[in-house]
Amino acid sequence: MNLNELTIISAAKGLKNKEFSSTELTQAVFNQIKKIEKDINAFLSLNEEEALRLAEEIDHRRNKGDELGELAGVPLAIKDNILVKGLKCTAGSKILANFIAPYDATVIKKLKQAGAIIIGKTNLDEFAMGGSTEASAFKITKNPCDLQRVPGGSSGGSAAAVAANEAIAALGSDTGGSIRQPASFCGVVGLKPTYGAVSRFGLIAMASSLDQIGPITKTVGDAKILFEAIKGKDPFDSTSVESKITQNSNIPPFQKIKIGVPKEYFAQGIDQEVEKSVWEAIEKMRSMGAQIKEISLPNAQYALACYYIIMPCEASANLARYDGIKYGEVVKSQSMVSNLLEGYLKTRQQGFGVEVRRRIMLGTYALSAGYYDAYYLKAQKVRALIKNDFEKAFKEVDLIVGPTSPTPAFKIGEKINDPIKMYLADIYTVSVNLAGLPALSLPCKKISNLPVGLQIIGPYFGEEKIFQAASKLEAAL
Repeated sequence: MNLNELTIISAAKGLKNKEFSSTELTQAVFNQIKKIEKDINAFLSLNEEEALRLAEEIDHRRNKGDELGELAGVPLAIKDNILVKGLKCTAGSKILANFIAPYDATVIKKLKQAGAIIIGKTNLDEFAMGGSTEASAFKITKNPCDLQRVPGGSSGGSAAAVAANEAIAALGSDTGGSIRQPASFCGVVGLKPTYGAVSRFGLIAMASSLDQIGPITKTVGDAKILFEAIKGKDPFDSTSVESKITQNSNIPPFQKIKIGVPKEYFAQGIDQEVEKSVWEAIEKMRSMGAQIKEISLPNAQYALACYYIIMPCEASANLARYDGIKYGEVVKSQSMVSNLLEGYLKTRQQGFGVEVRRRIMLGTYALSAGYYDAYYLKAQKVRALIKNDFEKAFKEVDLIVGPTSPTPAFKIGEKINDPIKMYLADIYTVSVNLAGLPALSLPCKKISNLPVGLQIIGPYFGEEKIFQAASKLEAAL
């Protein structure tokens, strides 16, 4: 096996045993990037010189006998809407094309303290708005499993980089499925943590009540290591909390675990082969001793409509700051602008792409006088019903499983001009964000070389339950 193909666990073991150095591991990752990046387009910027310098520093500390953790000297990729001090942070948008991050996001501080090596920033749909990474202002990322297909989105660059062994692991962000759906499409593991389990400080906001940073990795064990490194309360994020569940507390053994399968997740619209693959994984869990129970989430059918009101409303408010004065690239030709308002309008028109403008307009409309009660307020009430459905279900079962996406990865260009078709790719993931729950996508099968993801949803702060079940199933598949 080439060094760039290692997992966090195997890389940490090899580094500890001095089978290879962090410099060799980091160089192997950059060699892979040089070899295949022109085909994949996973990265927007690289940090090679600094990464190799840090790798040498870690090697020196290890040779001195310093106590180092599992992430020390491990090369990681970071989605380009998470701030890394001194590096560009574009959020995939022309309006931030030359923005240099003035500070580290809290998750980056924690990774740096753990000795992780940041190798570069990965591509994404502009401001994390999209499900295919085709809406980036800079390039289209391709799926390493099939270069004619999308890697999913919006964390498509991170998922593709991990799947193509251009990084040992990566961070993404998930607002409506943006970690889990690309993980499913690229055949890797993606975790969306409980809302508040990981600080959002230093994440460029899209929808503040839905956004969450999480890991994209090659294995469940790696996802756990990365999650443990970045979780925890942060004074800079008032929504962050300490995890209420410590490792292995109140978790039944796998043979006693109750798993709920929502009947609504297997209704119309799901690809037959995906449905078959997911059921095979569920039956595998049954054969391992888990109790499988059909459950109902009656308000799941309204989740997508509810999400596509709340998310654009929050996005339109969050993106108001990009006016070319406080943030963002100012309109290029000043002679075209006769007053301040015109400057704002032209800056935003030139700086934002089609999908971002679409969502800003939807959100501004839904928040406007006369429509706030009819749309936004009603959506928040539906959100409460969706949350109640999950809370009721978790009184009966320990975990909920179903498909991550209704289809495998689709072809580049297939859905980009039809927003409704594109939004339907999130049908199984958005309800988890609306409820604030943790969920993990685990590759369960391949259909004609295209991966299929199984989504495992846990109760609040039930990440440990998810890891336990997912690692058992991963070993059995």
